[in-house]
Order: sequence, then C-alpha cells, then structure tokens
Amino acid sequence: MVNIAEAGDPERLVLYGSFTSSSTYKPMLFLALGGLPFSFRTVNLKNGVQKSPEYLTVNRYGQVPALRHRGLTVVQSNVILDYLARTTGRFEGRSEQARWVAREWLSWEADAITNVAKVRHYRRFRAVDPAVMAYFLPLAEAALGNVDRALSDGRDWLCREGAPSIADVGCWGRMVFMAEGGIEIARWPHLQRWAQRLAALPGFALPYDLIPKKDVECEAELPSLPL
Repeated sequence: MVNIAEAGDPERLVLYGSFTSSSTYKPMLFLALGGLPFSFRTVNLKNGVQKSPEYLTVNRYGQVPALRHRGLTVVQSNVILDYLARTTGRFEGRSEQARWVAREWLSWEADAITNVAKVRHYRRFRAVDPAVMAYFLPLAEAALGNVDRALSDGRDWLCREGAPSIADVGCWGRMVFMAEGGIEIARWPHLQRWAQRLAALPGFALPYDLIPKKDVECEAELPSLPL
C-alpha cells in the first residue's frame, strides 16, 4: 500500500517516488537544493505498488514521481520541475529567453538523455539481448557528448546564466546513473566539471543518499536561495 493522505497544509509539497527511480531523483534534487520543506511518500516499485488502484488515483500512468500541492496533482518528472520552478521561483531562468531554453533542455532530456537511464536499467535490473544494449548505448553516449559540447564554450550552467536552472537539475538527474550503466564521466571533461559544480551546491546529494526508503517529513534545511 501507499500512503496517499494529503498533508494538512495545502502549501505543503507532497512527493511520491521510489528509492531506485532516476525520475524521482530529479524533483528530489530540486527540493534539496532549494531547501524546501516537503513530505515524501514512498512507492515500492519492486512490489508493484505503482499499479495498485490506490496509487492509480494519484498517477494514472502507474509511474513515479507524482507531486501534490495546493489541490493539484502533477506527474512526469520534467513537468514537476517546471511546476516547482514556476511555483517557488527557484532554479528559474532570470530572463524569459533563459526560461524557455531551460524547458527546451528538459524536452530534449526526455528524448535523448533518457537513454542513459535505459542503459543503466538493462545493465542493473533487466537482462536483455546484447543487440538491445548495442542500440541504446551509442544513443546514451551521443547525448552525453552533446551536453559536453554545449558546455565547452566556457559556460558554467546549461542556460548560460550565472546560476543553475531546472535544465541542470533535470539533465544531471538522469545522467547521474551513467556509472551504473558502465559509462565513465571522465570521457567528457566539460560535463565532468559541470557535475562537480553541481555537487558543490549546498544541499546536493547523490540519489541513494537523498531519496528516502520510507515515508518521511522533510523540513527546510537551507536559507532561501535566489536561484
């Protein structure tokens, strides 16, 4: 079963997710970097809780993550990042152009960087025909190479502004699992330095250190950041 009870405060962010989910990591990282209070509700994917009638009332796709806030339910990790940026003002571009570029990156991530998650899944959780890996691995590597080239012009962050945005959170949130797929980040030096900048931000943590294994109430741990 999954706890679908709403927090008493309508302003309380309630995130549903799983410890092993790369998609869950993205909004979790946003919340951690932003120092935002929220409630976490765990959805046990191994036991099939995501397909239970109870959870399907939260996310009709039977997937994680899902976010509830102010009477709204928002699903799909990059849509959740968009919502969080708009609602909290954190990790939102400073200019209108930057805000659209950030969302452009999120759309591209869902098409290209998601191949990193597939490679990780097939290496760690599901044995597949070698031909399947031979198809997805070059796609994952090409996506990482594209990010590396974008960062080769000297910018610190993907949207060329002086602060990270949801583009950085969303793209890194999927790429973080590359090592589990047997992909070495050191092959892309610009991408590696960008990852190091992200890791230096207050509140940053890797997935297994960040995503709870059970329901928890997380309180704000950082001062409000102008991001």
